[in-house]
Amino acid sequence: PITMKPQEMHDHELVISRDDFDAVIFNLDGVVTHTNKAHAAAWKQTFDSFLLERNPQDGEDLGPFHIELDYRRYLDGKSREAGIKHFLSSRYINLPREGPEDPEYTETIRRLGYRKDLLFDTIIQQQGVEVYGCAIALIHQLRNAGIKTAVVSASKHCDMVLEQAEIQDLFDARIDALEAERLELDGKPDPYVLLELARRLGIDPERAAVIEDSVIGVTACSRGRFGLVIGFDSGDRRDLMLEHGADYVIDDLCSVLV
Repeated sequence: PITMKPQEMHDHELVISRDDFDAVIFNLDGVVTHTNKAHAAAWKQTFDSFLLERNPQDGEDLGPFHIELDYRRYLDGKSREAGIKHFLSSRYINLPREGPEDPEYTETIRRLGYRKDLLFDTIIQQQGVEVYGCAIALIHQLRNAGIKTAVVSASKHCDMVLEQAEIQDLFDARIDALEAERLELDGKPDPYVLLELARRLGIDPERAAVIEDSVIGVTACSRGRFGLVIGFDSGDRRDLMLEHGADYVIDDLCSVLV
């Protein structure tokens, strides 16, 4: 339905119409809420203390975790264990998945994930959840127009974040990492979680638009053949998102019309 090429798009030309779409799926962390900052901070604390305490072995890079580079490249949008493995392998560090049942024993992938979870919870309890006002306004406009809304999260904290932000009633369906694990669905860049959301909404993927803030998320949408793939980015990943299948890349959800 939209023939315009991504690079020709100017502000106020992206229109989501009930004629073309029955639903819009939002990524939670980074599109609806600012919680990706809290995730990144929790990962930094987790990995920095792990790297600092570790006895170096041949070839391992124990330098501090870099939020801009490491979080975006290895963790953003991924399931927890996949992200930990990806980051550790970038530092030539190999850890077992499980070990002794002692929460303080951090030399396993699962324990790193457990520590990150505790830190993330603490950060959210202290700071609360900040939402993107333009995203919330867009969700209300879509719902008023009779277009369904859903939310996806690669985190296990989806329900807590939605409740803290008091936006749990704005979505017709949601799937997070806990649910994906229960259903044994592989996460992004595979599209299975997004396809399951479309199934729960009772719509064909080509009748859904998806708004994603990571390249891996855009890739998943493209693989799932969703009707409209919108990248949400404030600058430096625009070209990458377009290469990986985004129809549009925007930095302001207030410019989307319903």
